[in-house]
Amino acid sequence: MSDFARARLNMVDGQIRPHSVTDWRIIDAMRLVPREVFVPDAQKSLAYLDQDIDLDGTGGDFHHVLLNPTVTARLLQSAEIGHDDHVLVVGGATGYVAALVAKLAARVVTTVDDEAMAAQAKATLAALGLGNVTVRVAPCGEGAPAEAPFDAIILNGATEIEPTKLYDQLKMGGRLVGVFATSRPQRAIVITRSHCDFGSRVLFDTSVPILPGLRRAPAFTF
Repeated sequence: MSDFARARLNMVDGQIRPHSVTDWRIIDAMRLVPREVFVPDAQKSLAYLDQDIDLDGTGGDFHHVLLNPTVTARLLQSAEIGHDDHVLVVGGATGYVAALVAKLAARVVTTVDDEAMAAQAKATLAALGLGNVTVRVAPCGEGAPAEAPFDAIILNGATEIEPTKLYDQLKMGGRLVGVFATSRPQRAIVITRSHCDFGSRVLFDTSVPILPGLRRAPAFTF
C-alpha cells in the first residue's frame, strides 16, 4: 500500500467516520478518490490533513480552495444525493468534490471561475475515468443555468450573500448545501426548494473560505 493510500484510509477512519458520516457511498468514494491528484505538487503532503488547502498558494484570503475532508463529507451527506441525480458543484476548483459526487450521482456539472484551473480539473477527472462530469468556466454566483434544473447544488466554500441565482436552478424538492457566512459564526445550511418557498435547516457551525463571486459588497464608509 502506498503512503497516499494509507493516508486516505486514515483520513476516512480518523476524520470522516467519527463526525457522524454514515453514508457508505460517501465513505467508499472518499476511500477511492485520490485527493492528492487534486493538490499542487508543493502541497501534496497536506492532501489528507483535516484542513482547507489554498490551491493558489498565496496565503491570506483563499481564492481557490480544497475544503477540509470533514466539512466536505458532511455537506455531501446532507445533500442526500441519489443515484439518478443531476448535481452542480459551485466553485469546484481542481475538481475533487466533483470527483466524489461523480461516484454518487448520474451527472455532475462543476463550475470553475478560472480557465487554467478548469483545464486542469478536466484533465484530472478524465485521467480518473470520470466521464459523467462536465466542467464549465463560470463565476461562482452564476451557476450553470443552461444545464439546470439540478437535484442538488454543493458550494465548495462559503457565501456571504444569499445566492438567489443558484436557488432558481434547483428542481422542486432540490437541495442546495453550503456554508453561509451571512452571520457569525458561519453555518452549514441546507436550502430545500418547494412549490411555494425555500426552506432552510442549519446543519453545523464551521468556518471555511469565501468563494469568489459570493462575497458581500464592501460597505461604503465616510
